[in-house]
Formats: sequence, structure tokens, C-alpha cells
Amino acid sequence: MPSFSDFYASACEAIETGGPVFVILLITSIFTLALVIYKMLQYTGARVGRHDRIEEAIAHLDKGDPDGAREIFASARHFLAPVFLLGLNVDDQAGKLSRLEAEAEKRFLPLEKGFRILDTVAQLAPLLGLLGTVLGMIEAFQALQTAGSQVDPALLAGGIWVALLTTAAGLSVAMPTSIALSWFESRIDHERVFASHVLTVITAPARGNGGHRA
Repeated sequence: MPSFSDFYASACEAIETGGPVFVILLITSIFTLALVIYKMLQYTGARVGRHDRIEEAIAHLDKGDPDGAREIFASARHFLAPVFLLGLNVDDQAGKLSRLEAEAEKRFLPLEKGFRILDTVAQLAPLLGLLGTVLGMIEAFQALQTAGSQVDPALLAGGIWVALLTTAAGLSVAMPTSIALSWFESRIDHERVFASHVLTVITAPARGNGGHRA
């Protein structure tokens, strides 16, 4: 089994071989991984996608029991629960839905922070890799020109291999980042649809039960 010293030596060799562009991509990958982990912990703490308690409150509203819904909203840990509770406590119907939608959007904002960073990494990482490849190819052909008639094919092949290393690194950073961003965006889209449904239930009066309708 390789030791830590062997891994460290291999990493240093790869950094030295890949050049400054490879170092930039390595730092970017570490930062991106940290951001993705942070977003996942943030979504877990905000209870994104966890709607059991909210749906239980909606069931109370369907039964004409707003007090039971208030109690559940007050104790729920979902990040939109305070907005739903506000909707039950505000009696003035004029502009009520618009106000609640604005409050919900305000709470969505922290969950969407970092999306542009992930999108930028997903777009620029392949370009950085391509830049490293172009610079490596320039160096390889400069060495070829310097060698003149005594060209070593192995030297040229080695230069091309080093040049392509940064392209592979760029794609390796971009593809997982793009997947993570798409996953986060899909979760937020689902939450928006769910929030719109709950706010409609809260603000639309029901007929015949004195409460609300689904």
C-alpha cells in the first residue's frame, strides 16, 4: 500500500509537470469541493426537501384547523416555516400573497449563493486546461525546433503528454462541478414549486370549512 510520502512525492511531481495552470486547477478543485460540501450541509440544516412537517400542517388546514397548522409551523425546522406561519397570522388579504412570496424569495437567496461561482468554475476549468495544453504544446515545439535534425520522438511525445495533462485536469474539475450545480438548482426549483403550493393553500380561502383549501 502506498505511503503518504509516496503520495506526496507523486503529487509534487504532477504539480511540477503540469506547471502553473495545473496548480491553479488544483487549488480551484479544492475550493470547489469545499463549497459543495458547505452547500450540502447548508441544505441539510435548512431541511431542503424535507416536507413531512409542512405537509402535516397543510393537512390541518384542509381540516379547517389553522391553530394546529400554526403549532406545527412554529416548531418546524424547515427554512420556509416562518414564512408559512406569517401567512396564517396576517389577516389582511390585500397583497398578502405578494408579501409572502417576497419573504420566501428572501429566504431562498442564501441557499442560492455560490451558484455563480460553481457555474464559473464549470465553464472556465476546461478553458484553463486548454490554455495549459496550448502552452505545453508551444514548449514542445520550441524544443523540437531547438533540437534541429536530431529530434528525439520520445522527447516530443513526452512534451505532448505533459501538455494534455492540464486538459484532463480541467475536465476533471468541470464535470463534477457541473453535476453538483445542476443538482443544487434542481433542489431549489423543487422547493420553489412546493413553496408556491403551500402559500396558495394558506392564502386561498376554502369553501365550507371555515379554513383553507389545498
